[in-house]
Amino acid sequence: MGKVLIAVLVVTITMIVVLQFIDPNSLINAATSITTTQTLDGNSISVSINGEITRSGTYILELNTTLNDLIQVASGVTTNADPLAYDTSYLLSDGLSFYIPPKYDNTDVCSMEPIKKVNINVDAADKLQEVSGIGSAAASAIVTYRNEVGQFKRIEDLKLVNGIGNATFEKIKNYVVLRSS
Repeated sequence: MGKVLIAVLVVTITMIVVLQFIDPNSLINAATSITTTQTLDGNSISVSINGEITRSGTYILELNTTLNDLIQVASGVTTNADPLAYDTSYLLSDGLSFYIPPKYDNTDVCSMEPIKKVNINVDAADKLQEVSGIGSAAASAIVTYRNEVGQFKRIEDLKLVNGIGNATFEKIKNYVVLRSS
C-alpha cells in the first residue's frame, strides 16, 4: 500500500511540474480545432476572423448570429483593436471573413499616436486619397459605390468597389474606418 501511495504521489508531482510548462494557448488552440471541425448543417454558418482578435480562425456558428457573437467565440478583440473599423451588430452569413484592424501601429511599439485613418462612409475623395494605395480613381469609385449602394457595413466590402482587389485591400485595411469617433 505504501508503494502505491508513493507512486501516486510521484505521478501527481510530475504532472504538476509538466503542466507548468504547457502553454495555455495550446489548450485553447486544441479547443478551437474542435470548434472549427464541426460540420455545417442547415442551421449553421462558417465565418472567419483575424487581425486584432484573441483567437483568429474559422468558426461554425448558428444562423442569425452577429459579429459580436463571433468576436465572443474568438475570445474577444485585443486591446489594440480599432472599434471604429467594425460593427458588432453586423448580421453574419456563411463564408464571410472579417479583419479587425489595429488602432496603433504594431510595428512601432513606442507609438502613442493612433494610426491616421479615413472614414470610407463619409470622407470626400480628396481625403480618401491621403491613404497610400487609394489613388484618385479608387477614391472616386469608393464615393460612387457608397452613393449608389449605400454605406459600407464592413471594411471588407471595399473589395466590391471597382478597382479595389485583394492586393489593394491588404495595403489599405489598417487605414480605414466605418465611422468617426
